[in-house]
Amino acid sequence: MTTRGLVLGGGGITGIAWETGLLWGLAEAGVDLTDAERVVGTSAGSIVGAQVTSSTPLEELYRRQLLAPAELGDGGVPLASIGLGVVARFAGALLRSRGDLERFGRVLGGAAVTASAKGRTPSVEERYDQVAQRIGGIEWPDRDLVVTAVDVATGELAAFGPRGSTPEVRLEDAVNASCAVPCVYPPIRIGSRTFVDGGVRSGSNADLAAGCDVVVALTPVDRSVGPMHSAARILARMDVPHLVITPDAASVAAIGRNVLDPGARPPSARAGYAQARAHVAAVRELWG
Repeated sequence: MTTRGLVLGGGGITGIAWETGLLWGLAEAGVDLTDAERVVGTSAGSIVGAQVTSSTPLEELYRRQLLAPAELGDGGVPLASIGLGVVARFAGALLRSRGDLERFGRVLGGAAVTASAKGRTPSVEERYDQVAQRIGGIEWPDRDLVVTAVDVATGELAAFGPRGSTPEVRLEDAVNASCAVPCVYPPIRIGSRTFVDGGVRSGSNADLAAGCDVVVALTPVDRSVGPMHSAARILARMDVPHLVITPDAASVAAIGRNVLDPGARPPSARAGYAQARAHVAAVRELWG
């Protein structure tokens, strides 16, 4: 039997919408990627992974992405953004890491802990409330779902999931950790360890699809920067048949400059749905 891997990368609120739209557009055309034997979710992709492996129909998940912010529950939330200050911290951490990916995780994780301690990010309770609006009530599926995060103390990758080494970790905790963008949202403590966004290691962590015979990666924001490698580069090195789909020009325009803006969610979902048409044949040929 062919083992198929679906990689869902990070990309903020608009990334969730774009990935969901793309998945529904492909499914409507007869290619359902959500039946993958392994699903790897990073940051925004962890929310999409939790949703598409749940019992909620994909069409309903797409419909929700078309709702206005007030209807989906985040209309009154202060607008977050990855501003110049956050970008500067990322750049500084890259310079200090000297090409060491785990050192990068430790440096950026330390900055995230400091920012949270100084009240520069929302509280942990506020973040859990926001994430619950998207995955509230969802438990780990009886599927190989992998959710990524980075340990701030060691800089090492953590791969949570029902079939991983820590099946006792709740899905809600794992997803909140995976979405903890450093210096924007608070780090998340799970047991004796503290975690930040899995995107600190990679925008996709596509190497966790190792062992799959074919892989499709949906990557709203995924680049090779310093020690961080893009999904295309990772999968090419793994020498596995794969397809990486990134936003086309229309999707980039719909997403806009702030990937954390809930107002850009509906157009991003529609753009992903429309973009799916261009990839149906290639995905069908690979996916089978």
